[in-house]
Amino acid sequence: MADLFASDDAARDSAPLADQLRPRTLAEVVGQEHLTAADGAIGRMVAAGRLSSIILWGPPGTGKTTIARLLADAVAMRFEPISAVFSGVADLKKVFAAAKDHARQGAKTLLFVDEIHRFNRAQQDSFLPFVEDGTVTLVGATTENPSFELNAALLSRAQVLILRRLDAVALEQLLDRAEALTQRPLPLTAAARDALLASADGDGRFLLNQVETLYAIDLPEALDPAGLSALLHRRMAVYDKDREGHYNLISALHKSLRGSDPQAALYYMARMLTAGEQPLYVLRRLVRFATEDIGLADPQAVVQCLAAKDAYEFLGSPEGELAIVQACLYCATAPKSNATYAAMKASFKSARDTGSLMPPMNIVNAPTKLMKQVGYGKGYQYDHDTAEGFSGANYWPEEMTPQTFYAPTDRGFEARIAERIAHWNRLRAERQEG
Repeated sequence: MADLFASDDAARDSAPLADQLRPRTLAEVVGQEHLTAADGAIGRMVAAGRLSSIILWGPPGTGKTTIARLLADAVAMRFEPISAVFSGVADLKKVFAAAKDHARQGAKTLLFVDEIHRFNRAQQDSFLPFVEDGTVTLVGATTENPSFELNAALLSRAQVLILRRLDAVALEQLLDRAEALTQRPLPLTAAARDALLASADGDGRFLLNQVETLYAIDLPEALDPAGLSALLHRRMAVYDKDREGHYNLISALHKSLRGSDPQAALYYMARMLTAGEQPLYVLRRLVRFATEDIGLADPQAVVQCLAAKDAYEFLGSPEGELAIVQACLYCATAPKSNATYAAMKASFKSARDTGSLMPPMNIVNAPTKLMKQVGYGKGYQYDHDTAEGFSGANYWPEEMTPQTFYAPTDRGFEARIAERIAHWNRLRAERQEG
């Protein structure tokens, strides 16, 4: 198959700007110093001259392909790249056969697999024997969480290294290199330069493609942020609605709500909705939050969330989003309690553990004469007939000690509930002692 990653010097001058600026040594890689520095994982491997199989996990445009190629150069290994998008089993067999031939001649092979997560489980398993016997040293690149996308057997044989999205300092270095290579300053005001960096959203390749577009246009004067925005598109935020980005943001939203930070909660909710998340999914999570983390500390929280759902379904977008925002703010600023959630888990566990214990005879119905004769319902006290509307009777199976599943907090409405329960507990103890 064709080498999709070729970048020899002859073709370099006519290549896109991003390829012309591709680093020639690991020291030139920007933004990943935690890996490439002398005390980083990659730096230590290079110093030792021995490379183990690794998975490079990080966002697009952060240098995964470049690092793989430079690793091969640094430890004098043959670089064999394939893409999981374009390759199949037949391609893999050819790669492994060629690697074995080179191994007999003393040449080691670094097999770089771009987008390795796109190989299915069986294809991933095919790497294992060749990685184990040293035929190839595997370097896989992925934008997806390896824990979810790669086989456990493959992960156990490779070290996962996490690449960071490029920060403003790293992106600025790329701009400086572009200007030095072209010997032309970017036609931007200082404010527009900052806006260009922000628009890249941590993606170095996207940034350099934008720079190349700017250089290709004959501009009479430097652009300000408004002019830049009109000329170039902003990079779409990375958000896969069924993958890690989705779960990261919903986790951040939930924990911001739990931590009573309405500003952060609004930010993460806005991140999801502006990236295309289904509003009803966000609403379902708010309802869940209202029952799990607020509960009876504010019983109106779940009512607000369900009302927001009805309002959104009635109004649609974009007007309906305001109801979602209101529900989010209500939940973030409500008193918090997970006592209901804890009570559910404890009571369900107790129910599973205790099996089919019979309730006490005084609280079971006796619809037939025989059941009355054997004691069903005997001794039941109708609470409403007592002076305080409270009989203090025992409601637990005889074989079971009374349990406490629900322990209300002193926050919000639960403080009043706690007072009621304490009052009933005192009365029950007095009745039973009497």
